[in-house]
Amino acid sequence: MDAIAPPVTRFARTPGVARRERLQAVAKWVFFTMALAMIVPLVAIVVYLLVQAAPSLNWEFLVEVPKKGMREGGIWPAFVGTLYLVAISLAIAAPIGVLAAIYLNEYSRESWFNRVINLAVINLAGVPSIVHALFGLGAFVYAARFGYSIISASLTLAIMTLPVIIASTREALASVPMSFREACWNVGATRWQTIRAVVLPNSISGILTGVILQVSRAAGETAPIMFTGAVFFKAVQRGDWFPYRLGDQCMALSMHLYTVSTQVPNVRESIPYATAVVLLGSVLLVNATAIAVRVWLRGRKKW
Repeated sequence: MDAIAPPVTRFARTPGVARRERLQAVAKWVFFTMALAMIVPLVAIVVYLLVQAAPSLNWEFLVEVPKKGMREGGIWPAFVGTLYLVAISLAIAAPIGVLAAIYLNEYSRESWFNRVINLAVINLAGVPSIVHALFGLGAFVYAARFGYSIISASLTLAIMTLPVIIASTREALASVPMSFREACWNVGATRWQTIRAVVLPNSISGILTGVILQVSRAAGETAPIMFTGAVFFKAVQRGDWFPYRLGDQCMALSMHLYTVSTQVPNVRESIPYATAVVLLGSVLLVNATAIAVRVWLRGRKKW
């Protein structure tokens, strides 16, 4: 009795399909390896910092003031100074950046002037921080006569982070479908009413992305504040939340980390690592909060 041949299916696995599947599997593992190459060093660095900072990393280190020429004690003046600089620069840059992006995306028409503005925003985003520091020194410390102060440093940080906020806000505004705007205009809403009631609520999660980047960069920069308002040491009382005035100089975590790592002899080895962990943890905490708000806002979208 002759054997019955297996039925031929139309979608049988051909050699070409098998080859593409093998290539897909290889590509998957290549991309997975690349992801590990980025994640593993980052985790290793964080773990190393935590291990080295463990002897000094406690609550007292955060709320205590430096002692014995910054060889011992805590980082309270630098921590508060960083809060001042980041909060003031954010209060200046965020409204200006969002309003500028609204004008460029919603009101401006295509012209050579607007193309120049767009090119300037893109170029400013890539300017090194030391150039912003020299600009802040000339514009705010000397020309505006604010002197070496918190306001000069905050304005410099605001100018430095402004292009990032403008660019990210424009992308968020552009992601809102034009049909939303047209629907509002068809029922008689003005352009500003459409922006306020429809465009901004549906783009707020993307706008927060620029704010996250602004906070991260402002907290970690050293050169702009070193030239305009940060100081080597400032006497501050423990637990004083408002120890500085806008015209005062202040300490900052990024500069304090540089100082105790390179300028202070015989400092306890764990102090620079603990300072780095506090700076990193502060940025991550702010970022995590902003990301949580962004996820919540995205969950409320109807499209």
